[in-house]
Amino acid sequence: MYVHEQAVDGFGTVRIRPLDARGDAATVHAWVREERAVFWGMNGLDEDQVADVYAHMATLDTHHAFLLEKDGTPAGLLQTYDPEADRVSECYPVEPGDIGVHLLLAPAGPDGASPGWSGALLGAVASYVLVTLDRRRVVVDPDVRNAPAIARFLGQGFTAGERVVLPEIDIPDVHLPEKHAQLAFLRREVAFPA
Repeated sequence: MYVHEQAVDGFGTVRIRPLDARGDAATVHAWVREERAVFWGMNGLDEDQVADVYAHMATLDTHHAFLLEKDGTPAGLLQTYDPEADRVSECYPVEPGDIGVHLLLAPAGPDGASPGWSGALLGAVASYVLVTLDRRRVVVDPDVRNAPAIARFLGQGFTAGERVVLPEIDIPDVHLPEKHAQLAFLRREVAFPA
């Protein structure tokens, strides 16, 4: 069951569906174990541990995981969360209507990513969280060392916020250490001007 579907001119159709913790574990594990995904904090986990993390997330009312698909092919992992229920709330003043997003794009194919790949997927995510979910502002918190992610968000209209230190957290099978993050925000009126 898809929660969002969007045709992107010159790119294809982007669909977003809830992540199946067990059924999608092999795909997600292949992505998070890559060196480029070191900031995701799951490099050392095996496939069962990755499935356990997302099975635990599925029990929460405040955090949700989704699989992005481009024309039926897995294209990314999206996590949404209520910032007030996350460690990020200790670092900035949460506003009503805020939603937090973590995004891990699938690795480029053998010929590299097609032009506009990141922008098209980010645009569909913005449409889903700001329009479909009727949120007012998106907050992201990429690691300050993750220059490509920061550039991607700023290129999509996000405004850079403060650099902050997010506290350590423990979730089943994962310990996330203190994180030095670059906050960035995207308001609905900026993403979708009237």
